Amino acid sequence: MTYMPKELQKVVGTRPIRPDGVDKVTGRANFGADMVMPGMLWGKVKRSPHAHARIMSINVDKALKLPGVKAIVTSDDFPPIASEEAFVGEGPMNFRDLSRNCLARDKVLYDGHAVAAVAAISPSIAEEACELIEVSYHVLPYVIDVEEAMKPDAPLLHDDLFTQGVEPKPSHPSNVAKVVAFAKGDIDAGFRDADVIIERRYSNAPVHQAYIEPHACVVSFAADRQCTIWSSSQGQFMVRAYCAKLLGIDISDIRAIPAEIGGGFGGKTLVYLEPVALALAKKTGRPVKMVMSREEVFRGTGPAAGAVVEVKLGAKKDGTLTAGEVVLKYQAGAFPGSPVGPGCMCAFAMYDIPNAKVTGYDVVSNRPKVAAYRAPGAPNSSYGVESCLHELADQLGIDPLALREKNAAKDGVKAVHGPTWQNIGYAQTLEAAKNHPHLKEKLGPNQGRGIASGFWFNIGGESSAACHINEDGTAVVVSGNPDIGGSRASIGMMAAEVLGIPVEKVRPIVGDTSSIGFSFLTGGSRVTFATGMAATQAAEKVVEELKKRAAMIWDIPADAVEWKDGKAYPAGPNAGSFEPLPLAEIALKSGRTGGPISAEVSINAQGAGPGFATHICDVEVDKETGQVKILRYTAVQDVGRAIHPSYVEGQIQGGVTQGIGWALNEEYIYDKNGRLDNPGFLDYRVPVASDLPMIEAVMVENANPRHPFGARGVGEVPIVPPMAAVANAIADAIGIRMRDLPMSPPRLRAAIDAQEPVRRAAE
Repeated sequence: MTYMPKELQKVVGTRPIRPDGVDKVTGRANFGADMVMPGMLWGKVKRSPHAHARIMSINVDKALKLPGVKAIVTSDDFPPIASEEAFVGEGPMNFRDLSRNCLARDKVLYDGHAVAAVAAISPSIAEEACELIEVSYHVLPYVIDVEEAMKPDAPLLHDDLFTQGVEPKPSHPSNVAKVVAFAKGDIDAGFRDADVIIERRYSNAPVHQAYIEPHACVVSFAADRQCTIWSSSQGQFMVRAYCAKLLGIDISDIRAIPAEIGGGFGGKTLVYLEPVALALAKKTGRPVKMVMSREEVFRGTGPAAGAVVEVKLGAKKDGTLTAGEVVLKYQAGAFPGSPVGPGCMCAFAMYDIPNAKVTGYDVVSNRPKVAAYRAPGAPNSSYGVESCLHELADQLGIDPLALREKNAAKDGVKAVHGPTWQNIGYAQTLEAAKNHPHLKEKLGPNQGRGIASGFWFNIGGESSAACHINEDGTAVVVSGNPDIGGSRASIGMMAAEVLGIPVEKVRPIVGDTSSIGFSFLTGGSRVTFATGMAATQAAEKVVEELKKRAAMIWDIPADAVEWKDGKAYPAGPNAGSFEPLPLAEIALKSGRTGGPISAEVSINAQGAGPGFATHICDVEVDKETGQVKILRYTAVQDVGRAIHPSYVEGQIQGGVTQGIGWALNEEYIYDKNGRLDNPGFLDYRVPVASDLPMIEAVMVENANPRHPFGARGVGEVPIVPPMAAVANAIADAIGIRMRDLPMSPPRLRAAIDAQEPVRRAAE
């Protein structure tokens, strides 16, 4: 299907009630922890209290003697796996590392690392059994900070980890897993051409995705070796593939069924409990249920990477950027695989810089292995670049928005990381921001305004969808992706548009691994684009079949039938004078015209449209306490075509909220022994509704011509600009530039205190 112009769309662009809404607001939706099975056991995990230690022995004798305990597993119950990288989740993952993250082998690498698991007849017995498991450790030196971990004399996490991406190949192991680099033009010449050069260092702390629903699963292993996994994840096919590989089970013997998901944001693109529960179920022959506590979520699952970002910019006096250089140092956690690659790609993506270089370091340290978090890698690098750009604007005496306009990437510009931009809407977001009434609002004392932009490339990939017509003329659309951002609504709407029927007559559902073709996981802002494209093509095939059935009923050639508004019409006067045939009537007669009407499509979608945004943030700083109040926030984004505008607005508001949390309060805090000090929402501070004003989402609709309805991914871009927008606003409000996140009240108060003697001396 070619792109359907906006003016022809009747369903796409409207705001129907979400198809999963009633079940969720009435409590009937089935989440991971809601599943129960007859004879079910409860699983619990014993975790390391050390940041880094060698496992000398694990004694389970006392725990096994506890009445009610049915099985205990350790890494000995997982087959040894050679180092092998695969792209099953949202980023490359080494199967050996994943196995050792699920259950530690030889060493524990962070506080909270799983070392054993128990299956018992009740949660309390399982917890008691975990306490009875005796683990002997030889405690080792640890390293938490990314730059400390990069030093030659730092405690070494893996003696077989040699830095990739450098020549000659290193002969000594290191905590630096990989070096990534992109370059364009002549960086030295670019800086020689500059009238002004500015160099700054920024940092942001690791933060958790903080989904409301903890990880949960129920796993059964039947007598015929058929396995069934119910779990909360961002991809049932990902769960199946990882569990099969980690336990040496054939993929064909595993059926993974997606539960509703209470938040993921990239943090549920990995497995933690499912392989362990499967090992316990295999050992006991009974279903096993496992649910993490909130403390376990913080201590044992992937946060987003923290980073150190070094930025150097060169510009002419008129603001023309001549050169840019960025060095990124990303925390990967206990195993390699930080999102430093995407961070490098996104750092300068918004700008036309003739000479640029980006270098990224993927660094392991004694923290939980990082997981994706909404535009993984982009918020870190953009925080540095967008903050430095604001500082450059101040130095040049140029309006920050005007500086961005002057250097904005446009169609035909070659990005530093390779692609030549086509159909991008960054300049349109700047124009919309410039004309927004927000910029005309006056500010008071200790109030400031910040501007920042952001980019996410979005992806396509493998997707499957099916469209089935019911006997009454309604439709079912089955897709292979868990719905974490409104994809059921958007996919149902696109299918309804093609079929020409009301969206209420289309029921979108998410199939399990045995009922729909393979689909890559839900991540990368790909589902409405890629899976929506598969569903659209399946609906188109159904329409072709409906036209054939109408032709049979009328006894005319199929090419003499056209489809419009859910009905078959003769294509013209020569085709005959027949009354239009509604879909319901054709469906009713399907048994006499060839049988059921349905179609399934599997594609590898290409042509995802890149997404850009520009944000405006107003803050007020309480100098007495260091508290920052967000007064007003406007987020302008190129959304392609908003399939369901309410969902798009919600995605933008949610991303902004998470970015503000990252900017102001969220961080992992470790004690002197490398133990996480704040593994709970009492001490790990996320924004709540009372912390924020209504975030205004402004949708720029620059249609993606490579999608039948113009869709671009929208869910990840909005988390990219907020950190810099807030930091820039604080600097504008009180004249203090905070370069290390979070800008929490104690830190801001300390910065204000440090400035006071300087101010008095100047007076």
